[in-house]
Order: sequence, then C-alpha cells, then structure tokens
Amino acid sequence: MMDTSDTPFPVRRALKKLGADLREARKKRRIPMKLAAERGSISRTTLTKIEHGEEGVSLGAYAKMIFVLGMIDRLAALLDPMHDQLGLGLEAEHLPKRIRMPRPKKKDA
Repeated sequence: MMDTSDTPFPVRRALKKLGADLREARKKRRIPMKLAAERGSISRTTLTKIEHGEEGVSLGAYAKMIFVLGMIDRLAALLDPMHDQLGLGLEAEHLPKRIRMPRPKKKDA
C-alpha cells in the first residue's frame, strides 16, 4: 500500500471526488463494474480503487475509465493553456516591449 501521509489534503479530496464522479457516471450509464473494467482493460480491483479515489492508481487507468465513459475530451482539455488564467497573466507580464528583427547575414565577396 502506498504511503499517503505526505499527500496534501486537497489532492486526496480531489481524487475522492473524481472517483465518486466516475462511479456515478458509470452507474448512470448502467455499465456494470465487470463490463467497465473489461472495456478499460483493467481489473475490477483497479476499478474499485479508482472509484474510491486511491492515489496509487496510475493516471493511465483513470484515463481508460474516462474514455470508457465517453468523456476523454474533458480530460484532454483539463490543463489547456488557453484556460490557464494565472499562466496567461504571468506570460503577459514578461512579453518583450520591443521585438527586433534579426539582421541579414552578409555574404562574403
């Protein structure tokens, strides 16, 4: 079992919510655990760990289940740089005030 004592509480809480949301989405689609696990090429044990939000499960396993539920596009857009307001703001602060064109190289005569 993985040591979770150094995992920040917000991370644990987010994983628990993600797992619960995946479980609810699976149930709303009326997909049994066995079938969901087969479609995701994971074991039922791993699916149970995902649905409980255990942090020792690979991101790939979470991604497979998101794909099985038909929501992979949401995962792909999760950290889209165009939606990163903090990153965009910091980048804007460091834009150069003036951009110079490179000088053309002189040909030797």
